[in-house]
Amino acid sequence: MIDSPHSTGSEHPRATRRGLLRTALGATTAGALTLTGARPAQAAPRPATRRIDFHGRHQAGITNPPPGYGTFLALDVKARDRKALETLLRTLTDRIRFLTTGGTPPDLGPATAPSDSGTLGPDLPTDDLTVTVAVGASLFDTRYGLTRHRPRRLTAMRPFPVDALRPAECHGDLSLQICAENRDTVQHTIRDLLRSTHGLIRPRWQLDGFQNRSRPTGAARNLLGFKDGIENPDTANARELDALVWVGEGGDEPRWAAGGSYQVIRAIRTLVAGWDEVPLQQQERLIGRRKNDGAPLGAAGETDTPDYRNDPDGAVIPLDSHIRLANPRTDGTRGSRILRRAFNYDRGLDPDGEPDLGLAFCCYQQDVARQFEAVQTRLNTEPLARHLRPTGGGYFYVLPGAHDTTDWLGRPLLTTT
Repeated sequence: MIDSPHSTGSEHPRATRRGLLRTALGATTAGALTLTGARPAQAAPRPATRRIDFHGRHQAGITNPPPGYGTFLALDVKARDRKALETLLRTLTDRIRFLTTGGTPPDLGPATAPSDSGTLGPDLPTDDLTVTVAVGASLFDTRYGLTRHRPRRLTAMRPFPVDALRPAECHGDLSLQICAENRDTVQHTIRDLLRSTHGLIRPRWQLDGFQNRSRPTGAARNLLGFKDGIENPDTANARELDALVWVGEGGDEPRWAAGGSYQVIRAIRTLVAGWDEVPLQQQERLIGRRKNDGAPLGAAGETDTPDYRNDPDGAVIPLDSHIRLANPRTDGTRGSRILRRAFNYDRGLDPDGEPDLGLAFCCYQQDVARQFEAVQTRLNTEPLARHLRPTGGGYFYVLPGAHDTTDWLGRPLLTTT
């Protein structure tokens, strides 16, 4: 996935070319055009997509509905000092701003390597593309003088009893969540960002995900065959998001962090060989929902609220079912809700010939301990856990958004004193 230009001697040609590219992009972005021309007759049509605004108090890619594909890319920062770290974040901002706007990459002339890989053609579609940038706890070590500015609740991801974590697939200085309606747009974006930041970062791990289609209607299904992500905070309700997702001003977090959010990423393998042999009735009781239509057991429709008050002993929805442990719907657990933004993944066959399938789980919240970890602690005892194997991931803090074309991601952090 890494597209590294070949060096022909000193580093000056690379730096000069990058400067030319930034200058050309600055002149191009303001007049960028979305892809609207007719396609060749033999090309498969893309689904209708839109441009998601990059600028704002919060980064994109959190509250908008997940599109068809998403990749989580964790990176180790190799910038030699704080100034180089600023260059990295400015470069990421410039490239993400351009790629999410869409349009025509600049022509640098036949004597220079092309400014774009060309895998999406001469014009870049917007394709619901978002890139969400977050920082890990390890970025706040002694390298860049940021130790005392670490978000108060940002730590390395801790293991849980159900985990089988692989160290090479955990943590990172930065995370990029790249989402778009089509897989080639996601791949193109990863290639562009790695090329543009060559020498400043090193990829640590990557988790590629996709969304199943809604079948027949309603929420998409996970690889257990059940509808997933039905219960989420209302992303149109600003008050609810301020209480559960966004870090605000005036609390105990650093001032620069206002407008950000805590991100949890987990690679959760689904042990499908055993799951596919579980009787349907038992599957439904493990989840707490009907498999065919997603309705809570005893309810009529997918979005109906589970009736726990009239089922205190779990005769209808078992007390240890997944949905009941994840969200008991009590006054004491109301504040532990999370905003889920998950994808499925398929890594092919493992060395034993078993399908390596699972959930590229991601959630956003105001406080990891109060929300994700509280939910996960309840789920440690669920019977469903014997069919799941978390293998990697990390905790990160999503940087506040870039407000306008003069702003860049990470500016409040790196300009703080």
